[in-house]
Amino acid sequence: MSEPQRPEQKPPLILTNALIFSLTLAVAVVCVPWWGLAHGFKAASWGLFAFFLVANGMSITGGYHRLWAHRAYDAHIVLRIFYLIFGTMALQNSVLLWCSSHRRHHLNVDDNELDPYSVGRGFWFSHIGWMLRDYPSGAPDLTNVPDLRRDPILAFQHRHYALLTTATNFGFPLAAGWLIGDVWGTFFLAGVLRLVLSHHFTFFINSLAHMWGSRPYTDENSARDNPILALVTHGEGYHNFHHIFAHDYRNGARWWQWDPTKWLIASLHCVGLTRRLKRTPAFQIQRALLAMQFRHAQAKLARLPDAARSPSHIEQLRHRIAQEYEAFVAAVSDWTRLKEQWLEDKKRVVIEHWEQARFQQRLREIERGLKSQRRRLRSLQARLA
Repeated sequence: MSEPQRPEQKPPLILTNALIFSLTLAVAVVCVPWWGLAHGFKAASWGLFAFFLVANGMSITGGYHRLWAHRAYDAHIVLRIFYLIFGTMALQNSVLLWCSSHRRHHLNVDDNELDPYSVGRGFWFSHIGWMLRDYPSGAPDLTNVPDLRRDPILAFQHRHYALLTTATNFGFPLAAGWLIGDVWGTFFLAGVLRLVLSHHFTFFINSLAHMWGSRPYTDENSARDNPILALVTHGEGYHNFHHIFAHDYRNGARWWQWDPTKWLIASLHCVGLTRRLKRTPAFQIQRALLAMQFRHAQAKLARLPDAARSPSHIEQLRHRIAQEYEAFVAAVSDWTRLKEQWLEDKKRVVIEHWEQARFQQRLREIERGLKSQRRRLRSLQARLA
């Protein structure tokens, strides 16, 4: 007779993390409203709360994420130190550990065994649970950040992280509160409430941004675009775009999409604090959007009656969509050939200015053609509905 199976044991609790998350949340829920009702908060305390919250958030999105994890641009030493100070204050681990787990997430997205915060294991796990227990998928491994380990300021932060994060999370709010004459009010707002909100806004990207929203660029992973999440995460809510074009310094690629991190990076480029900003070619973005539109159109066609029983207008739509797809494949082939020819010519000779302009003009024509195709395909899809 076989022995009954024992229930799988959970990994041991990481006590330090559990205490930090639970105690800060308790203080934010209990002490902040109590102090506000009993003593009130100064306007300056609210101003410091807003400043530290934004500085922490932008240091994670612009520094930890886009600068160091993805190398989407280069930054001046002054900006890097700003990111390092306020990223440390955000209490989300050292740059080396944060970027290591994030690169593993991108490499193994949705793999429950290898993705440190796979949404396939549920909302709680991807949001905060992965940090509360010593899961094998979250074990520290710095072998994928050799570029960052060579940076002396990042190595310094990693070695002295506990001291630095204690100094910034206690020292900054208490010192600022002392200067404005409201030590405890400022500490509760700019110290504790700021930290709790900063944590969970960031954690929403690991959880909700893989569960709630649209997938206009790819459906090969769970990442979603969500403009509501973008509002509280400084533009990180456009997560479907990010997962297919991770090395773009933008998450909201369209000019009107709320992405203050991209606006900060682009603005600082004007004064020399950022450079080598990486942008995905417009053609590649249009190609991804159009490929997804074709997948949706083909899915709708598959639900319609077969050819023998379809009305004539449905068959015309099938034919039109097939023609559009052939044109799409031809445009992709033409663009690829042009880029290959361009790169080959750059290796051999210095390209004349007029020849460079000709190449660029032809590439723009192909990009405009794809945009027109997207409009035509949307019209055809509406007729299929």
